[in-house]
Amino acid sequence: MDDLKHLAAQRDAHDPLASCRERFVLPEGLIYLDGNSLGVLPAHVPERVADAVSRGWGQQLIRGWNAEGWIDLPRRVGDRIARLVGADKGSVVCTDSTSVNLAKVLQAALAMVPERQVVLSDTGNFPTDLYIAQGQLGQSGQLRTVAHEDIAGALTDDVGVLMLTEIDYRSGRRHDMADLTARARALGIVTIWDLAHSAGAFPVELRQAGADFAVGCGYKYLNGGPGAPGFLYVRPALQDRVNSTLTGWLGHAAPFAFDPEYRPAAGIDRFRVGTPPILSMIALDAALDVWDGVNLDDVRAKSCTMGDLFIAAVETFADQYGVSLASPRDSALRGSQVAWQCPNGYAVMQAMIDRGVIGGFREPDIIRFGLTPLYLKYADVVAAAEVLGEILRDRTWNQPRFRARARVT
Repeated sequence: MDDLKHLAAQRDAHDPLASCRERFVLPEGLIYLDGNSLGVLPAHVPERVADAVSRGWGQQLIRGWNAEGWIDLPRRVGDRIARLVGADKGSVVCTDSTSVNLAKVLQAALAMVPERQVVLSDTGNFPTDLYIAQGQLGQSGQLRTVAHEDIAGALTDDVGVLMLTEIDYRSGRRHDMADLTARARALGIVTIWDLAHSAGAFPVELRQAGADFAVGCGYKYLNGGPGAPGFLYVRPALQDRVNSTLTGWLGHAAPFAFDPEYRPAAGIDRFRVGTPPILSMIALDAALDVWDGVNLDDVRAKSCTMGDLFIAAVETFADQYGVSLASPRDSALRGSQVAWQCPNGYAVMQAMIDRGVIGGFREPDIIRFGLTPLYLKYADVVAAAEVLGEILRDRTWNQPRFRARARVT
């Protein structure tokens, strides 16, 4: 472990992203490896939100919709996110939650292929995506799921929509977006990508891949805060050809005409529904400032190297405690997290949190660690591995308080 600590120190000394750490509020004595669930607070966000409350809401009141530009915030924030996901301006809108956005784009996608009401996904997809598909398909369609590695072979001419999360929420395994999108398009299959664990974690190339639709959230790697609004993407060539079946007033061509008949707005705006949550959207908008001047290739390079270092550190002791790597060993095949199968994983993670190392747990036995290059140091992942080893060696996890399940795991 000493050699790995030395290597970590060397990499921290030459890290091009090291100064980004100062942009965040990092509690003293804490190693935070759960940014793939909830990102860290950017340091300037409280002031921006306080201003929005005291001056914007407090002084401008209803005038804020025009004077503060609140009405256009979903498009402005969407354009900022577009840069992070390889999309054109005007093709991303910040609105609603990931689940609601998925329901909207899934209905739009299914309407494009009315004779092929089969949605293909993988068995490890995040459950909410599968639930949304089940609800939207009802009795008229079919949700077909296969193992991650079997997706390409399951693309057949009766499938209408391919709906995948690019990064597996448990293992961090990565789908090849470009390859699967190309295969799907050759068969006339519409594609939807969930970028919940992609946006802000590494460069995403929606435009280059030719993806039709995408959704994502603002509170993980984008650091927008608990329950931050989500976003959705529609390929520019499709925007005026498809419609959302969730038709609210702000998706209308002229919301303030108060026309009793719905007419869809042009472009991406037709996927807006109701009044946006301005305070939380302002928090997300402010949080996106941390990406100014950041090279996403540097982010990806650090993420991969950090993951490799963490794997090497944990594997100095993993075998003797029955811990095994659940993520791909090849960094090109994983997102920005490393996961392990660990006996008594829930209790082990609670013991780690008690020691000031916060990661995540997913059923049945996965402990996972988000690698967020903007605010993590290489030394952090080696120190986290060391704490994990001590907890396993001393059986610190074997206490009733660590086994007691909280509502949120």
